[in-house]
Amino acid sequence: MNFKKYMMGGALGIMIFSCAPRQEINYMKDIENISLDNSIKNSRSTLQPGDQLVITVTAKDMDVVKPFNQNYSSTMTVAQYTAPAGNSQFQPVPASGPTYIIDTNGSIDFPQIGNIDTKGENIETLKNKLVVLISDYVKNPIVDVKLINFKVSVLGEVARPGTYVIPDGNATLLQTLGLAGDLTTFGLRHNILIVRNVDGKFTQERIDITSAQFINSPFYYVKQNDIIYVQPNSVREKSARVDPNTGLYISVASVIASLVIGVLALTKN
Repeated sequence: MNFKKYMMGGALGIMIFSCAPRQEINYMKDIENISLDNSIKNSRSTLQPGDQLVITVTAKDMDVVKPFNQNYSSTMTVAQYTAPAGNSQFQPVPASGPTYIIDTNGSIDFPQIGNIDTKGENIETLKNKLVVLISDYVKNPIVDVKLINFKVSVLGEVARPGTYVIPDGNATLLQTLGLAGDLTTFGLRHNILIVRNVDGKFTQERIDITSAQFINSPFYYVKQNDIIYVQPNSVREKSARVDPNTGLYISVASVIASLVIGVLALTKN
């Protein structure tokens, strides 16, 4: 009888350690009821000191725009990022052209024009600003601006924690979580923490991705250097405080108990 009790206790222990409480795992259940007006306004990040921009200027006569493409090299400038080893899905993002780093005052030194203030600008508005400035020298210039070091960090209960570069600098929270392989079954979907640094000021917000209400939040689109932390549920937290081999010990004890009971049963026969 004692062996039967051990076996039942082992089975109960396995169930406790392997089962998580039921929680909401559907994303944005009420999406059909949400207006997307504010979401569109938040889709572009303002540029920040330390951002690396590749800016190229072209025109019908390329000789005319050469002075605006100083130090141009055909060598690729590669934006690096941290990603899990052996994951070929995530590759460095190549970009070619002159690279400008926004200084601590929020400015870049552009050839022929000089100091250009980027504070409050995003990729599109800076592009338009450069077109206007260069038009004083070149007829119908075409300006291309790329942000090559836009990165966010995803930590906690996701499949692939790490720091990821967003090639076009435009991604939603859900797309970023997708890069990290989505939340594990232990991740709290209604309490995702986002830590943001804008112009040296840190802000934080907790997001519930089971509700579409967050679409119109300023945190729906990720920003440069965002830190996204997915909090574990109570089951994961409790299991982290006990011996990680406890589940294995219980499983082994259960198997041994079953074998002993089987042997005793054969002996009696």
